Amino acid sequence: MSDRKKNWVVVDASVLPEVILKTLTVKRMLANREERSSAAACRKVGISRSAFYKYRDSVFVYEEQMRDRIFTVFLRLNDIAGVLSGVLSSLSGAHANVLTLNQSIPVDGAAVVTVSFRLEENADISALVQALSERNGVIEVRLLSGS
Repeated sequence: MSDRKKNWVVVDASVLPEVILKTLTVKRMLANREERSSAAACRKVGISRSAFYKYRDSVFVYEEQMRDRIFTVFLRLNDIAGVLSGVLSSLSGAHANVLTLNQSIPVDGAAVVTVSFRLEENADISALVQALSERNGVIEVRLLSGS
């Protein structure tokens, strides 16, 4: 990778060369494990591996890279069975896609949990944080970051 500064543009997919669209298809196929290797995925969509490797680190679907809202919340939970499950149920109910979850060993009856998740564009993060704070067994909720 060169040291040059990235220069991003947004372009309607309908004007892109076919090789770029096929590169995006191969990336999706590999991410979803529809194909086991880049060679097989490239064969399936009809591009060379060299073309795929040329473009793969430079093209992304706009929704995945730019529009998604990723949030991280800090929670302090009572060490009671089902509390974390309830938190995850609330996130699922809000159509949040959990990206990472870190939990500490409970100390003095409480565990610290940090959850990063992607939230749909029309979802209300304030309402979700409020709903989490109202769950039984949730001691504290703090929104650490959001984009």
